[in-house]
Amino acid sequence: MIKLTRMDEREFVLNADLIEEVQETPDTVITLTNGKKLLVKDSADDIINKVIVYRRKIVAGISRTGERS
Repeated sequence: MIKLTRMDEREFVLNADLIEEVQETPDTVITLTNGKKLLVKDSADDIINKVIVYRRKIVAGISRTGERS
């Protein structure tokens, strides 16, 4: 899960596994696997970095315990 900011400054949490595509047009539009589109203030690079950190935490948790935490 990653925390993002809507255009009206409200924060929300998104399941990163649902992201299909991120575009900057110049606003950042996230397309989800179900076709829904979200407009956010975060840049594409910020979203990529948040997803990387999220996935590293998952892998680290599996590596330490040998199973999902």
